[in-house]
Amino acid sequence: MQTTIDSYVAFEGKGLHLGEAACAIVRPAPAGHGIVFRRTDVDADLADIPALWNKVIVSPLNTRIENDAGVSVSTIEHIMAALAGCGIHNALIEVSGPEVPILDGSAAQFVEGFLRVGVKHLSAPLRVIEILKPVSVTVGEASARLDPADTLHIDFEIDFADRAIGHQEKTLNMSNGAFVRELCDSRTFCRSSDVDAMHAQGLALGGTLENAVVVDGAEVLSPGGLRHKDEAVRHKMLDALGDLYTAGAPILGRYTGQRAGHAVTNALLCALFDDPTAWRWATADAATAARLPGVGLRKSDLREVA
Repeated sequence: MQTTIDSYVAFEGKGLHLGEAACAIVRPAPAGHGIVFRRTDVDADLADIPALWNKVIVSPLNTRIENDAGVSVSTIEHIMAALAGCGIHNALIEVSGPEVPILDGSAAQFVEGFLRVGVKHLSAPLRVIEILKPVSVTVGEASARLDPADTLHIDFEIDFADRAIGHQEKTLNMSNGAFVRELCDSRTFCRSSDVDAMHAQGLALGGTLENAVVVDGAEVLSPGGLRHKDEAVRHKMLDALGDLYTAGAPILGRYTGQRAGHAVTNALLCALFDDPTAWRWATADAATAARLPGVGLRKSDLREVA
């Protein structure tokens, strides 16, 4: 069955890219509502933006959605990953400005908030997206692919010249709280030279060593170092989960990403929904629902990474 959160939860901080103070309040929503962002700083009739693949404005740095009135919210991928990983299907997210707070650069604080207030089960069946045949996209050296599977799996591989990152790969079955235990605390990362270049362009103005892993060659500049030796690929998997959730429902399939980013994952969803023979809606029975991300999640799962 569908779920929402049991009570509202608020998150405050700065946006990563604009550097402005931001507040996000996640509120319960009824069955069939889906995930919707609402800008509280614009006229009410222009404020709502469904978190869907066809509302995404392609960006290499974050996931931004925009409605028909041109109102947008950026950096939604971490909170979307937390919603997906906690098995929350309906929520209204009120945002006080054009960007979701970056917090510590991971999804752990969002997850902690959702687990603290709890999840409410709704008396409505849950629809899932079943992948029927392989779909893939390639953009330069990056690629992403979806294959049929009985639950969501994520395979990811990255390769960076910086020795602090280098070559990393990881595979996870996303069932039974795997996102919370394995991925949610992994932070966004970048190279020191990239930060300097972005600042020169007026970008990443809220970025600090406290909300991103910054590397310079073999050196990790962020205080405390890495949370995982393969934190970079774990964060790419976190991003992929959040971006995949813009499909509008949980996906039953295997996602494989190689050097893929937000734009590539969105291109994959566009290719998927452009081919009606590649997918279908299905109603999750008890056995299927038991394999979805967030099902069987325990509060103690967060303590393993906190």
